[in-house]
Amino acid sequence: MAEAIVHVSSLAGSPLLDSTGDRLGRVDDVVARLDSGENLPPVVGLEARIGGRELFVPIDHVAQLGPDAARTSTTKLNLAQFERRPGEILLRSDVLDRSLINLATARLVKAREVELVCDNGTWRVAGIDPSLRPRLWRFFPRRFRGHDTDHTQFVPWRDMEAFVAHVPSSRLKLASRRLARLHPAQIADLVEAASHAEGEEILAAVGHDKELEADVFEELDDEHQVEFLRERSDEEVAEVMSRMASDDAADLLLEIEQDRRVPILNLLPPAKQHKIKGLLGHNPSTAGGMMNPDFVSMPLAATAAATIARLRSSELGSQQASIVLVVDAAGVLSGVVSLAELIRADPEAELASVLEAPTPSVSPEADLPEVAQMMSDFNLVALPVLDLDGRPVGLISVDDVLELLLPEEWRRRVGYARS
Repeated sequence: MAEAIVHVSSLAGSPLLDSTGDRLGRVDDVVARLDSGENLPPVVGLEARIGGRELFVPIDHVAQLGPDAARTSTTKLNLAQFERRPGEILLRSDVLDRSLINLATARLVKAREVELVCDNGTWRVAGIDPSLRPRLWRFFPRRFRGHDTDHTQFVPWRDMEAFVAHVPSSRLKLASRRLARLHPAQIADLVEAASHAEGEEILAAVGHDKELEADVFEELDDEHQVEFLRERSDEEVAEVMSRMASDDAADLLLEIEQDRRVPILNLLPPAKQHKIKGLLGHNPSTAGGMMNPDFVSMPLAATAAATIARLRSSELGSQQASIVLVVDAAGVLSGVVSLAELIRADPEAELASVLEAPTPSVSPEADLPEVAQMMSDFNLVALPVLDLDGRPVGLISVDDVLELLLPEEWRRRVGYARS
């Protein structure tokens, strides 16, 4: 037997009838629970206007939900004044025509229609239709309305996250664990495509994981970084920056209002302060301005096993950890060893026997074209930056170069995170 399907836009505003078919009032909204832990949230009742009052009709008092009316199971109802309870959401007011997050595609979508399904006698929220056709149907009289049945753009609710900061219920919030499945760049795209309030809600959700929050801020463009840090205290901004890569933190500091820069910088850990101050001394478009001062260096006599253990314990990103800079007793670069070579090498082999030389490198004064040409010629994912004495002072990753080479409009294409 096929499941019964009802569209919220048709049900909301329709007559509420008693068991004999007499009109009791009007259905204003459909109430569902988002905190049930189920893939398809259950419908718990209706918000109805009866005799000029907003009342709650429990779903177990509803005998039938249809596209043009709802029918109760009795002629007499003992109904309470409607009052939203924690964990409840109004599908018409809180979801219909609002933005939601499609976790399957990491995009924002508009719920042009919300579909209910009756599964084994229980009404549930099946999903949404983001296409424009359902909205067009609303211009027709209720009895002439139709809806697509092939679900070409239907999105099941299990793939959705609803923005609920506007819902006056403290238990409802974006599920940070579900958002954490997305890449930080995808989350940043969502923040940039969302309204300010929606973006704040996304950042509040990922803020439960401080490392993820910092990763997302690294991926935001300058405008949105400043937008979402402007209302935070200096201490809160410093907390985010302390977890960001040093080069990204230095770039962000330059975007913040000038009178806040020094106080925020002074709140950072001393080691992070030192690295950022060093980066600020270089032109942003030179190797010194692009480089990340965080990297792994090991002596020539270190073994492959010890080096792998060092990489495992580091908190560097994948590109910074993709190569190890091998230095002599004076700290001068002797060569590099890739992570692939370390894995292939005998665990007890010394780095001197497996390092790659000669090693391409640049000075801090090298400009962007020189850096890009060097990385392209040698097919590098990371390029060492050396001081005048040949000691490594930083590492440039390929994404740092691409960020400067790509036009701004390509980095965050309009509509990329919204459909």
